[in-house]
Parts: sequence; structure tokens; C-alpha cells
Amino acid sequence: MHLSPEIMQSAKKREKQSARRTGRVGVLFLLPALIMVSLFLLTPVVGNVLISMTKWKRFKGLDQFAGAANYEKLFEVPFFGVALLNTGIWVVSALVLPLAIGLGLALYLRNMPFQEGFKSLFFLPKVLAPTAVGTIWYYVYAPRGMLNSLASSVTGNDVSYGWLFEPMSVTPSLITTFVWGHIGITMVLLLLGLAAIPKDPIEAARVEGASNWQVFRHVVWPLLLPTVMVVTILNVAAGFTSFDLIWVMAGDFPGKRSLSLAVYMYFESFSKNSWAFGAAIAVVLSAMVITVSWALAVIQSRIETRIR
Repeated sequence: MHLSPEIMQSAKKREKQSARRTGRVGVLFLLPALIMVSLFLLTPVVGNVLISMTKWKRFKGLDQFAGAANYEKLFEVPFFGVALLNTGIWVVSALVLPLAIGLGLALYLRNMPFQEGFKSLFFLPKVLAPTAVGTIWYYVYAPRGMLNSLASSVTGNDVSYGWLFEPMSVTPSLITTFVWGHIGITMVLLLLGLAAIPKDPIEAARVEGASNWQVFRHVVWPLLLPTVMVVTILNVAAGFTSFDLIWVMAGDFPGKRSLSLAVYMYFESFSKNSWAFGAAIAVVLSAMVITVSWALAVIQSRIETRIR
């Protein structure tokens, strides 16, 4: 059956009109969200970038254009390098340690009885506010705190080491606290990923005589990779933006060896009132977070495509 050109043209015209109406309705539904995102996200971001190009300091200089002077200053001040290095250490630690420990716990607990109780126990630190976690661990690391008391009991000597006051131990101590707080959520997400893996490929591999390591490496791990990437993105973002824990436990000592970019941004903006310079640090930190998150999202997309 052949339709006349007039009928075909009329049908196409109605189809285009329907698509336009659908598009307009969709925009109307999205409009409130677009307004909120523009008002509370895009506008502050653009405003922060503009502020970073001024000389704004202690209520003066907002109307004075500085160009890239604040960004050039980043490479002149000594603490920016320390903050950048510490942020890199935080990101790598947030990527490797919670994932390794959380995956080990997930594999160990997935077939254990009373699994729910153990999950609740490990997840408990995530329920606490980071400031509360920092306060608790501050007293654990104190010269007369729980850790030194335990060391004194084991060694028989009076141990009063200042874990948060020594340059060589402050960052590892902070990272240990951070990992303690993030193991639970990492473990729970990986347990959900393991539960979603179909049993047929695992059983087929065991029938073929594969060992536990071979089953994990060639079957479980590839199917678990999408969940691993989600966990990685969350933990890396947390490592980049960790502030409250560092500020509560070691905000300004020893010698600013505990600085991260987030803490350095706050210090410059609100302690020294160098708001334009703090805005420049925020722009650099945001660019790093966006770049790394985008790269991880691309990797995740390719992994999911390959699995399908």
C-alpha cells in the first residue's frame, strides 16, 4: 500500500509538532531544577572564578582587577606545595586503602553468619559526623591518650608521643582516621556488588577446576569493576575535599605539615582574609576534582561497555 506524498508530508508535520510539544513540556518540567542549579551552583562557581581575578582582601579590592596574579602567587608561596603534596597523598590513600581493606572485608563477610551485625559494626563510623570522629581520635592520639596508654601497657615504658604534633606522624595519623571512617561504606557497596554477580559463571569456573584466586581474578573481579569504579569516584572525591576531619584534628600544626588544599583555602580566606587568593585555591581544587572525576567516569563507562 502506497501513501500519497500529501499524506506522508502531513504525517511528518504532525510528528514534528508532537516532538516540539513534548520538548516544550520536558523543558517546563526541567525548568525548576535548572533554575535551582543555576542559582545555587553555577552562579557561585562563576562568581568564585571572577573573585579569584581581583584583589579582594578584608572588604577591599573587589573592584580591582588582578588577572592571573593570584594564580601566579600559588607557585610563589611555600605552603601551596605542601598542600598540593598532602592532597595528592590524601587522594591516593583514599583510593587504595579503603578499597583494599573494604574489599577484603566484603569477600570475608559475604558468606559469614551474622553478616548484618558485622556490617552495622563497620558502618557505624560513617553515621558519625566527621567533626565527632575527629574529636574522638584527637584524644586517641593525644600524648596521654588511648594509643599511648596501650603502647605503655605493651612496652612497659611511659609513652607520651604526640602523634598529631610531630611532622612525620601527623598526616599518617589523619589518614588512618579517614580510612577508619570510610571502610564501612566501601565494604557495604562492594557487598552489594558481590551480591549482584550471577552465580552461574562462578559455578562454571569451579566445575572447570579453577582455584579461588582464579575465580576471583577472571570472574568476580571483572564483574565487580563497575561497583569498584563507583566506590573509587566517591572515595577520591572525599580525599580531595576532606576538610572538617583535618581541621578538627590538626588545623594549624605542626608547621602546617597537615595542610590540604581544602584546609589551605579556608586558612587563606577566613584566617588571613585573603578572599581572592582563597578563591584561586578553590578554583584549582575544583579543576583537579572535575578532571579526575571525569577521567574516572570515562574509565567506568568503558568498563561497563566492555562487560556488556
